[in-house]
Amino acid sequence: MKIRLAIASLAVLGAFTLALAQTPPPPPGPAAPPPPPQFPVGGTDNISNGDTVIGPDYAVADELRSHPAWATGELHQFVMLAKDSKIYPGRKRKPGYRADPAKAPGGPGNAVPGDVQWEDAPYEPRPVWVYVPAGTNPRTPMPVIIVQDGRGYQDQVRRAIDAGIAQKKIPPMVMVALQPGSVPLGAVNAEDAQGSQRGHEYDTMSGRYSDFIETEVLPLVSKKYNITFTKDPEGRATLGGSSGAAAAFSMAWYHPERYRRTVIFSPTFVNQQSPVDLATPRGAWEYHATLIPNTAKKPIRIWMEVGERDNRYQDEEGTWHNWVLAANRTAAALKAKGYDYRYVFAKDAGHTDGRVREQTMAAALEYVWQGYQPTGR
Repeated sequence: MKIRLAIASLAVLGAFTLALAQTPPPPPGPAAPPPPPQFPVGGTDNISNGDTVIGPDYAVADELRSHPAWATGELHQFVMLAKDSKIYPGRKRKPGYRADPAKAPGGPGNAVPGDVQWEDAPYEPRPVWVYVPAGTNPRTPMPVIIVQDGRGYQDQVRRAIDAGIAQKKIPPMVMVALQPGSVPLGAVNAEDAQGSQRGHEYDTMSGRYSDFIETEVLPLVSKKYNITFTKDPEGRATLGGSSGAAAAFSMAWYHPERYRRTVIFSPTFVNQQSPVDLATPRGAWEYHATLIPNTAKKPIRIWMEVGERDNRYQDEEGTWHNWVLAANRTAAALKAKGYDYRYVFAKDAGHTDGRVREQTMAAALEYVWQGYQPTGR
C-alpha cells in the first residue's frame, strides 16, 4: 500500500513539474532605465568640448538673476499670419484619425506609412519676439540667434544674452524668438506631434523650416526694426527644446551655410515625423543612427542637454522613442566624428527641465559662441 501511494505521489509531482515547464514565462515588465553615462562629474569651465554630468541639485546661475544694469536692450513683439505664409499656410490634426498601432513601425507614437494625419487649416496669429541689444547700428550686420517655442524660452535667452554681452563672453546679438503655428484658427488649445502644425514645422527632416526663417521671418524682422542681419553663418545660431531642439539642429544640419551654432535641450531625436519619409524613415532617430555617422563632418558647433528622466526614458530601443537613449547616442556620434560639442547629462531631471535651463542657459551660449570673429558681412 505504501509503495502504491509513493508511486502515485511521484506521478502527480511529475505531472505538476511538466505543467510548470510548459507554462510560458510572464511577459516582461517595463525596461529598466539606462544607466547614466560614465562622464566626468561637473566640469571646470563652460567652454570645453566633451561630456559632463550635472545635478541632481540645481541653482539659478548668477547670470540669469536680476541685473537691471545689464538689461539695456529693447524687446519687441508682433504676429505673423498663416495667410501670409507661402511655406506654412497651416494644418491641423484630421478629426477622428487614430493610427493603427499594428501598422505603426516601432509601435505607438510612430506614423503609419501612407497615412495622412492632418488636413489643411490656418492657425491663430503666430507671436514673434525680437530683442535688440543697446547700441545696435542699423547698418552694422548683427549676429542673430533663432529661438523656437519662443514664449517659453525668450525670457531666459534674453537674460543670458544680457549677461553674456555685459561680461564680454558673447558678441552683441539680436534674438528672434517665435512660436510654431500650433493653434488651429478658432481652437482653444495648441496641437503637437504628428498631424499638427508644430510637428510639421519642427519634426520634419528637411531644410523647409530653415527656408521659412530665411525667406519669411528674418526679412520681416529686418524691415520692421531696421536691423541688418549678418550673412556669415558663423554669426548665426539656433536654440530650442524638445521638438524645437530638433528644429534648431535641423536648421544647421540641412543648411550649415546659414547656421553653424546650436543650443538644444532635451532634443526630440526620436521618430515624430509625419508623413513617413523613405530618406529618413525613423525621423530624427536617424541623426544618431545614420546621418551623423555616414555624413562628412559639418561645420556645426553644438551644446546639448538631456535629463536622466527625460521622455520615455524606460522605452525599448525598438520604439524609436527613448529620448535619453537617442541623446546619449547622438553625443557619441558627434564625438566619433570629431565635432565641437558639449553634452550635459542632467541627473534627476525631466524633459526640458526649467531648473536645468536656469542653471545652464548662460553657459550654453558662452560655449556655443566660442571662437566667433565678426567679418563685417
